[in-house]
Amino acid sequence: MSRELSVVVLAAGMGTRMKSEIPKVMHKIAGKPMVNHVIDTATHLNAIKTLVVVGPDMPKLIEAVSPHPTFEQTDRLGTAHAVLAAKEALRGLTGNVLVLYADSPLFTAETLLRLVAAREHGDHAVAVLGFRPEDPSGYGRLVTDPANGELLAIVEDKECDDTQRAINFCNSGVMCFTAESMIEILEAIGNANAKGEYYLTDAVEVARANGNSCVAVEVAEEETLGVNSRSQLAVAEAIMQSRLREAAMVNGATLIDPGSVYLASDTRLGRDVVIEPNVFFGPGVTVGDEVTIKAFSHLESCVVGDKADIGPYARLRPGAEIGAGARVGNFVEIKKAVVEDGAKVNHLSYIGDARVGAKANIGAGTITCNYDGYRKQHTDIGAGAFIGSNSALVAPVSIGDGAIIGAGSTITGTVEADALVIERAQRLDKPGWARVFREKMKALLGK
Repeated sequence: MSRELSVVVLAAGMGTRMKSEIPKVMHKIAGKPMVNHVIDTATHLNAIKTLVVVGPDMPKLIEAVSPHPTFEQTDRLGTAHAVLAAKEALRGLTGNVLVLYADSPLFTAETLLRLVAAREHGDHAVAVLGFRPEDPSGYGRLVTDPANGELLAIVEDKECDDTQRAINFCNSGVMCFTAESMIEILEAIGNANAKGEYYLTDAVEVARANGNSCVAVEVAEEETLGVNSRSQLAVAEAIMQSRLREAAMVNGATLIDPGSVYLASDTRLGRDVVIEPNVFFGPGVTVGDEVTIKAFSHLESCVVGDKADIGPYARLRPGAEIGAGARVGNFVEIKKAVVEDGAKVNHLSYIGDARVGAKANIGAGTITCNYDGYRKQHTDIGAGAFIGSNSALVAPVSIGDGAIIGAGSTITGTVEADALVIERAQRLDKPGWARVFREKMKALLGK
């Protein structure tokens, strides 16, 4: 690609088949709305402008694509009509303009660059991405010149004659235009069809009528998937997950059972990370080198330092920061808390709104009581502290470096460094009480 590139993303459709109150393109794949996948691809193409066409009353969509400018298609009168909603922003552009669809999130930057390069190479007015499905029924056919490969027409399935219907080269919808002639071509498209709409596919006919050439570029069918239903959303998710898993392994992570690991689009894994089966990554997770994440763990919006050991059955919630060499074991939940280097929270604990100092040890069943029904309070546990099993730390509380908390204690306030604190009710023994109780119940209940 040698000339400037701008992108128009069509996102005005509501997607009635989704049966949803939110715009179709706001549904997520790998933790990110479909429209943002498409915008991110445009960013990878170094587009100088990304223009997004939206429908009426879509404030959440407009917010999601910010800071990119949006243009409202008030009346949904076809794809060419949608692109022209951004007409004023398209005026004066030079180079190439790609038209993408916000409900087609699987096109890769490499594929789109091939399309742009093909348009530039032949100085074509329009370049179209095509694919070859096993069953072309329902798709518009790309009619090409066998002599030179130029695209002659896009013919809708219902308008094909027998010869055209036998063609298996189909229209994906994605097009690249010469910026300087794009508006003229689109404004010449008519709506003499059953729906009375202005179709972008007619751009090929208009361009050729003006004496310009067009070209089609083939792409794998998988990339062309458009999401119009929940089942198609699931198919797109599976394809995206397969790509993310492969990329993770190529970059040095070991996925023992790749098919059971679910990644977010922004998951960052270091080298020599080992991920056991049935691990789920929500958005915003960064994992350092030589980390082991054991089975059935759930991570979201957190950072895991080098050589840490997580799980099995661990949950790292937003704001969790796990230090190098730290250990977060089975059935441990960490929320908005820092677990410093070498610290251990091995099992059956909740640590929220807290700091756990370096090399501290948190005993089984320990919880930070961080919420009083109205406010979240902080717990600070010093370096090298030892918290006995089944302790409750009632925030706000501060435990000094090296302090020891006896098992079963409920701690409030401040514990000095290197102190031992045991806070339990006084033991009360009643010899024989249990035997007398059982005899009484047997007499009362007859058993």
